[in-house]
Amino acid sequence: MWWVRVILLLLLPFSFLFWKVTCSSSYEHDCALSSCGKISKISYPFRLKDDPIHCGNSKYELSCENNVTTLYLYSTKYNVRSINYNNFTIRLVDPGVQEMNCSSLPRHSLSRSNFCDTYDYHNKFCNDPYHAVSYKERMFSAGTGSHELLFEHIVYLSCTNQVTSNSNYVITSPCLNRHSKSKGNYIYAIVGDLTAEDFQVGCHVKLVTPTSLSGLQRNDLSYDAIHKALVYGFEVSWLHLSCKNLCLDLAPCFFNASSNDPELQCNINPHCYTFMGYWSSGDCGLWSQLTSYAKGMNFYLLNFLFWTKFF
Repeated sequence: MWWVRVILLLLLPFSFLFWKVTCSSSYEHDCALSSCGKISKISYPFRLKDDPIHCGNSKYELSCENNVTTLYLYSTKYNVRSINYNNFTIRLVDPGVQEMNCSSLPRHSLSRSNFCDTYDYHNKFCNDPYHAVSYKERMFSAGTGSHELLFEHIVYLSCTNQVTSNSNYVITSPCLNRHSKSKGNYIYAIVGDLTAEDFQVGCHVKLVTPTSLSGLQRNDLSYDAIHKALVYGFEVSWLHLSCKNLCLDLAPCFFNASSNDPELQCNINPHCYTFMGYWSSGDCGLWSQLTSYAKGMNFYLLNFLFWTKFF
């Protein structure tokens, strides 16, 4: 009968929604842990190139090169130091940095300006696989709450003259300057964002690189400490992907880091955007939205039956 077809059509979004959740979940459980070198537990969303095609997310594919786990970020290769599945971060280091060689430098510049979430961290249209911001006790889908930058910058400057009037300039001698003095240049490093007052006459930026090593104080630094920060590397986050998988873009999402057992949660938001395309007040969770959808479809169906019967 025609009304049966109408009901089946109305139920179609539900079947697609639960098929998506069930299939993705079963695929994850079918995949064994991968390993490469010091990274022994590689699991969703990550995958190695040789893993079964249904395992992991292709945007989070890692490589195993000479027994070293590597990741390509903005077309640049980085070595993977660790993966933290508890706070949704992965720690990377530029392969140009050598632990026992203080004259080694990153091969490429990288800063927060490369990441689409840096200046608008609740932008739903930011589709980069990795973000430079972490969200703690924050509504990921809303514009409220707190956020945390995952790394700070180390800025290298090449100067034609020695800088003695700014304590933020850390001399890199003897590690780097032994190569540059013959050219009449002095290499300095500054931890943190470069401000206008930091610029000195005859200096220009040579390299910008990130680090997530905590405890770096601008006014009390040696270049040995800065090199250790390079060796430690920097963290980026895939929290936004986990939020999308958990809440399906139907409810606000945040990382509750203050609880005894930190976890990712879908939360109630007084104003949220439903998948039916309108703003709603009250509970924006999945069950609430499905109930709202069912009520709405029931209303439209009854109206349709009424008008087709009497007119």
